[in-house]
Parts: sequence; C-alpha cells; structure tokens
Amino acid sequence: MTDAPKYGFDTLQIHAGARPDPATGARQTPIYQTTAYVFRDADHAAALFNLQEVGFIYSRLTNPTVAVLQERMATLEGGVGAVCCSSGHAAQIMALFPLMAPGRNVVVSTRLYGGTVTQFSQTIKRFGWSAKFVDFDDTDAVKAAIDDDTRAVFCESIANPGGYITDLDAISAIADDAGLPLIVDNTSATPYLCRPIEHGATLVVHSLTKYLTGNGTVTGGAIIDSGRFDWSASDKFPSLSAPEPAYHGLKFHETFGPLAFTFHGIAVGLRDLGMTMNPQGAHYTLMGIETLSLRMERHVANAIKVANWLEKDDRVGTVTYAGLASSPYNDRVAKICPKGAGGLFTFSMKGGYDACVKLVNSLEIFSHVANLGDTRSLIIHSASTTHRQLTPEQQEAAGAGPDVVRISIGIEDADDLIADLDQALAKATA
Repeated sequence: MTDAPKYGFDTLQIHAGARPDPATGARQTPIYQTTAYVFRDADHAAALFNLQEVGFIYSRLTNPTVAVLQERMATLEGGVGAVCCSSGHAAQIMALFPLMAPGRNVVVSTRLYGGTVTQFSQTIKRFGWSAKFVDFDDTDAVKAAIDDDTRAVFCESIANPGGYITDLDAISAIADDAGLPLIVDNTSATPYLCRPIEHGATLVVHSLTKYLTGNGTVTGGAIIDSGRFDWSASDKFPSLSAPEPAYHGLKFHETFGPLAFTFHGIAVGLRDLGMTMNPQGAHYTLMGIETLSLRMERHVANAIKVANWLEKDDRVGTVTYAGLASSPYNDRVAKICPKGAGGLFTFSMKGGYDACVKLVNSLEIFSHVANLGDTRSLIIHSASTTHRQLTPEQQEAAGAGPDVVRISIGIEDADDLIADLDQALAKATA
C-alpha cells in the first residue's frame, strides 16, 4: 500500500499498514509475542536508542503487530502517525502529557464520558494540571475559558452518553486563534463517520475497545497526530520544541517535523508512562477494523429505526439521538458526521430512576454492561454506574440524569431490538 490516498475507506480498513509477513508470507498480520528484538550489531542498537534510526527495541516502546495498527489508525484518520496504548483513558493522558505542566489547564466540554469527567476533574490534579469544564455549544464561553495557562482544548466528536455532535469547525477555529491544539475523542463516531482532522483537530484519541474492535474482547487506546500543529510557534510546548535532556538536547519538533508528537509519544510517553498495548490486543483490533464500515452502517441504520420508534412511545420522555429530525444537533450530522449520527444515544423514562432500573433488569437481548460499540446491543443506567462519581449537576450537564438510560445499538435485527424494548418498557411501567 504505497499510495494510500488513492484507495477508499473500505479498502484501507483492511490493507493499511499490513503487508505479507516477510519471513513466512503470512497474509494476516502475525501476533509478535516477544519482549525484545535482536540488534544487527552495536552500532544498530546505538542508532535506535539515539532515535537516529526507526526500528524495534523493546515491546514497551514498539512492536510489529502494534505498528501495523498504528499505521492503519493514522491512515483512516488522515493523520501522519499514531501511538497505540493500553486503553482510551491511557490515550487521553498520553495526549496531554507532552503539552501540560504543573499549573497548566485544559479547556474541556461538559459533555464527556463520565470516566473522562472524573479523570479530568479529579485525577489530573495529582499532576498539578486542571480542567475547565464549559458547554461547547456556547462558543463565547469556550473563548472566555482560555487563559495564558491553557495548553489544549478537548471534546468528543459524538459525545457519550447522549450522542450530541460537537461543532468541530467552530471549536477548532477558537483553538487556532488561541494557538492551542484541539484534541478530539472520536471513539463514538470512529473515522468512518467523522474525521476530526478534516475539521481542524490537532490530535484524535480513541478507545479502541469500542467500535474499532467491535466485539468486546480487548481494551486499547490510540492517539493520532495530524502533523499540522506548529509546536515551535510559541514557548508553550517545551517538551516538543525545546532540547530534550534524555536525548542529549534533541529537539523533537526541529528533528522530526510533522511527526514530532508521534515520536515523542513513543520515545518518551511509552518509555516512561509504560501504557503499552499488548500485541494480541492489537491483533484483535486489526481484525475488528476490517469490518468497521459494514458494522457502522448497520449501527446507524438500526439506531435510526429504534430512536424513531422510541420517540413515538408514550412511556418514553426525550430521545437524544442526533439522527432524529427533532434533535437540535440534527443540522450538524451532514457537516460533521455525513455518514450518520452513530449508534449511541440516551432516552429518558417518565417513571424516573426506578423505571430505568426496572427497564434494565427486564431486557433480554440488550446486555447490561459498562461498554459501548459492541456488535451486541448494550444498555446502562449511567447515573448509577458510569457517571455515579459525578455530582447531580455534572450528571445533568453530561446528559446522564437519574431518569436517563444509555443504549448502544448493535447490529442485530432492528425489529427484534424494538420488540425487546417494548416488552421491557411494559414491565418497567406496569
């Protein structure tokens, strides 16, 4: 695959980054289950450790199976490089790691996965970092939140749990004016539905655990580098623009240009944080990505049908799916997610918290799990689980109030999913 841009998405999701194994001719990417790699000689080893040559040293840093996944993710997202790691949460920390320092802050959307809200509002404080939570529909508030200590802007393309679509073009314009990178979590959309880099994102992060693997078997994360940000335009990002003591004064941006962030993510991020993706996990994810477009088309088609049915049901309050004509975010679908609004959304129960619990307990096809993006349809009551650590105000802001359930629509027969919801709603409201 030497001229990737000429190929369509369906072809790239199968072939990008993968080549027949040179030793055996194996067509599927092998699982290179090894810790270390034999150097050709002492000079070869020294060149690798000095970042003068690209190759494999130790599997905390680089692994051939993971390398194929990194190239595939970069290709599908339209970036110059990618770093894969152990989980989506690891990807978020690794994305911020070269940008932040004690006393610095990141401006983030209020509409985020509950675990991300906790990570940003609580955990990153231990690094001396802080997060400012803002409603990203209020662009004036986003601008006002940015100050001299801000080092990044962060949002989700399709927000979990409500399925809200962010106006990435508007947010990226604000970040550009401030000279800051925009980091977009594209987990819920995948590069098939949304390509944030085309809307101005600097970095794209993923939980590979979800739609990209698609079968609920492994955890993984990825950071994709657009290669478009000028890390040397100011003195805000010394990790990338200033001399790096651990590499004898090497300047990552000066040396590696558009690939500066990618090389730093491996040579420093994975080296010191150790958030390594295992090769077997990478293998499962590669196999999942081969059918990504086919699955996303079915996820979207099923979600539209189920959401329309729910919206007309008297037992249901509101339905947040952006693919509905009634959604305030419907006008963003064509611009941000032209192939569909995804398979994730919420709906509220008129019976409140108790009715939500009864609904979850009464479903037969839907699985009650803390995951999304599976081929199977999934449901969870966010207020009592994924968003439980948040305050009631944070839950409401994230779209995860006590009367709300989140559903991740799978690729089963849509009529069967509707029938399952119908019988569970009957029991929940009896």
